Amino acid sequence: MAQLSPQMSPWSEVLTLGADRSVVAGSDSALRRAIGRGADLRIGTTFVHNEHLDPRSDCAERIHEVAEFRCTYLLDDRWVAGIMTLRQPIAVPDGFGPRPSMSFFLYNQNGQQAIARPFLDGGAVRAEPGSCAVDDHADMPKYHEEDNWDAGTNAPSSNFVYEFGTYRFFVRDDWREVLSHDESGAVISGTVEVLGDALWQGREVKVAVRGLCAGWGTGLPRSLDHEVFIQTGSCYYYTERKLFLAGTHPIVRVRPDIPLRYSTRGWDFGWLMVRSDGRVEQLLYDPYTLKVRRQDGRFALRWFVR
Repeated sequence: MAQLSPQMSPWSEVLTLGADRSVVAGSDSALRRAIGRGADLRIGTTFVHNEHLDPRSDCAERIHEVAEFRCTYLLDDRWVAGIMTLRQPIAVPDGFGPRPSMSFFLYNQNGQQAIARPFLDGGAVRAEPGSCAVDDHADMPKYHEEDNWDAGTNAPSSNFVYEFGTYRFFVRDDWREVLSHDESGAVISGTVEVLGDALWQGREVKVAVRGLCAGWGTGLPRSLDHEVFIQTGSCYYYTERKLFLAGTHPIVRVRPDIPLRYSTRGWDFGWLMVRSDGRVEQLLYDPYTLKVRRQDGRFALRWFVR
């Protein structure tokens, strides 16, 4: 079988970190510029099976992992974070993990990591949300847990660093911004007609929502400006009233901070319905109860196609 040439791939490596998370190639500014243009994000890491996945195993095989981070954040125009939004826990290499849940792994541009895990099986809740003792990871010396939240609830989370052999940030930077408008729908650049025409050509659509998590108290001296980027699924264009609307892929909302981190009641997940008049309806799940709530708001949006 013929070998694939790197020139054939739409993905390019814009930032590489070493095991100590220092920059060894590319730059974080190149990553930020690409994400700000709507680029997709994948991150590659290396680790040894019995150092990371199963310390009791005698398998010392080195593994390459590349994962997609479907939901991306650009914070204060100076920091990038990405979240895996579709991941179900896998017990590599045998099958799925013991409890069905979402694995909302979060990676920052400096390699700092986090995990939030809302369980989906209706298991018993044994504790109230709050700060917990850091877990003992003596059998995984490369795993450094910084804090631990909500153990015993339906939505445990923690922030940590695992010392991977390398961190490779890949982007697919082929989205084209065709419309930008404020929260009232007033156009800043582009036209909704171009967006509608692109949809009818079968093109994909992505959206950036500015300030989606604003107002979620952070304890910071000011509210961090931020954009959340997410691809859309079904899109609709009302050809007479010139109104474009779309349902997004799943998003994870996180209290804005640098680096981006999970904390008690500092995150949730759901879907958005976004419109070119600035209206955004949010269908959100409380991760502790899996109860649904709806809320409307108005946001500045940027729309991308490819």
